[in-house]
Amino acid sequence: MYSILGAVLFGVIATMTVLVACGLPLGEFTMGGQYKILPKKFRVMAVISFAVQIFAMIIVLQAGGFISLWLSFKVTKYICFFFAAYLSLNTIMNMISKSRKEKYVMTPLSLIVGICFWITAFQM
Repeated sequence: MYSILGAVLFGVIATMTVLVACGLPLGEFTMGGQYKILPKKFRVMAVISFAVQIFAMIIVLQAGGFISLWLSFKVTKYICFFFAAYLSLNTIMNMISKSRKEKYVMTPLSLIVGICFWITAFQM
């Protein structure tokens, strides 16, 4: 169940990333809220981030047993722990952001997804 919740909420984050990469004025939710509309060079980073987020969603669903493993059990578990640690760090960075939108929207989202990854990884 935690893996599904983590994947769905990460899907929300991934959707936001796509919208920001497309130039919608949602940049205040990302990268410290420095830009309302991300500059083109940062949009490329957002597209790369989107690909990584999709990979993370697949990993957590595999770790939860909802998708058959593409990688070995051990590798999937370690990658799940990696994303859990990354999301924990991301939560801290969102928390100290100058952007109120990033702080109050993305922090709880990142925290919940991170907890889902930690629980899923430990339950493997």
